[in-house]
Amino acid sequence: MAGTPLRVRWLGRVPYREALAVQQALFEHGEGQHLLLLEHDHVFTYGPRADLDTNLRCDPAAVGADFVAVKRGGDITYHGPGQLVGYPIVSLPNAKGSLEHVHGVEQLLIDALTELGVRDAGRLSEYPGVWVDAGGPDPRKIAAIGVRLARGRTMHGFALNVTSDMTYMREHIVACGIADRPVTSLSEEGIDVSMREVVDVVARLGAQRWSNGVSERQDVAWRHRHDDLTPFSRGEGPGRPVTFRPPRSHARLEQAGVTGGLSIETRKPDWLRPKVRLGPEVLQLRKTIRDLDLVTVCEDAGCPNLSECWSDGTATFMVLGERCTRACGFCLVDTRQPLGPDGGEPARVATAVDRMALDHVVLTMVARDDLPDGGMAFVAECVETIRARRPQARIETLISDAKGSLDSLATLFGARPDVLNHNVETVPRLQRAVRPSAGYARSLSVLAHAKAAGLTTKSSIMAGLGETDDEMIGALADLAGIGCDIVTIGHYLRPTSHHLPIARWVEPNEFGRWKQIGERLGIGHVEASPLTRSSYHAKQAAEQVTPVGVDV
Repeated sequence: MAGTPLRVRWLGRVPYREALAVQQALFEHGEGQHLLLLEHDHVFTYGPRADLDTNLRCDPAAVGADFVAVKRGGDITYHGPGQLVGYPIVSLPNAKGSLEHVHGVEQLLIDALTELGVRDAGRLSEYPGVWVDAGGPDPRKIAAIGVRLARGRTMHGFALNVTSDMTYMREHIVACGIADRPVTSLSEEGIDVSMREVVDVVARLGAQRWSNGVSERQDVAWRHRHDDLTPFSRGEGPGRPVTFRPPRSHARLEQAGVTGGLSIETRKPDWLRPKVRLGPEVLQLRKTIRDLDLVTVCEDAGCPNLSECWSDGTATFMVLGERCTRACGFCLVDTRQPLGPDGGEPARVATAVDRMALDHVVLTMVARDDLPDGGMAFVAECVETIRARRPQARIETLISDAKGSLDSLATLFGARPDVLNHNVETVPRLQRAVRPSAGYARSLSVLAHAKAAGLTTKSSIMAGLGETDDEMIGALADLAGIGCDIVTIGHYLRPTSHHLPIARWVEPNEFGRWKQIGERLGIGHVEASPLTRSSYHAKQAAEQVTPVGVDV
């Protein structure tokens, strides 16, 4: 589409079901042009007409692979590490059927392979996909293609073997149902290129094909270390108490291109200094919280809006304790080994909500990777208990990613919170530096799953960590593309010298401009100012996108 940039995202290693959720959301809610580039964990996918009796030769679980049915053409295929998977979610209003789009994707890959040094890459008349030695005696399939085109918009895409483990395609399945032709990869063809080099070529050619060469690209970190993750995130249990290690976190920030930063002694601008007023309403709310032995993120995370929100008789309750199993570089929450869930907490929170006569309740949580479901059933119980005690209250939940478990998330979705909030926190490039136990694609998938469940969705981005203006706008476009209803943008404030530095002061007028851009992109409400936090003006934002009396 002329003038519309192709938003290219290198997302790293992403489980198939998470990427599928993001795809579907961009397909159903977005209007922009997107190209998602990534690798998957081992997975076999199959279309409605796949001949599994003939073409599946293994128990997928026994070879460490997921097994997923998809709505696309083609038989059974494989995705895994070393294979570049591309999902163009683009609008093609003049396309004459899906075959025309398939040929366009094939030509993109043929051009890319030719540029990378593959001789005689092309098509076979009898089979789809892209082949090496297409005009010779021994054609070998190097890329599979399966797409969906509906209402002039596309999803699914291609899988190009770069350094793939070919065992999965030669022994475990009949790849694409083609038994009489071999499969190959760039490495097997003697082409020594990195995944990044392949991505660079495909991204450029994709922009030429789908957006007249205009693109906006963002990459997550290309290198990850397993010990970047906390023990819980690595699946190793609690181990030693979680600790924040500033030298490593700062090194990750430098690797992302952010160096220097403001000293913690640097005086904040006046517009970044909250006005604290501890009036009687604040003191009464504090007493209620203390009497019921509850925790608020307002106090625990050092929120600059505490006095304003508490004076208005609102607060954000933090459930599941105050100890987090992750150690994000921006957060002040305690990271010692967590205690077990407190079974009486849902009732105490509901009592506080009733006693304070709240009309809008925000529940947040620490990440609980130590719990099988990430704590989602407990949050659902809190929602149900509050609703039974004060039915007229609107309930917003600000949750962790549950390590991407759809079953866990579905437990909370079933409780029907009025707003489902999950924060992407920062732009793709800075994800590993800012929150190494989370991920951009996973966060988008949480929001996409919630949207598909019919919930009002919300997310938040921090400014001042080293992101560029283009990256911020691109992240807003991603959130708009998956149908996110509410976004908050606030200035990062460094809690201690052990936390990530502030890269620069972001002026108030920049927040105002991002609000205008985000809402123009299609986000229902953007709350943006230096002192905005996830729950700031939560009631007003929810009312704007879901008026009182409207069921969600």
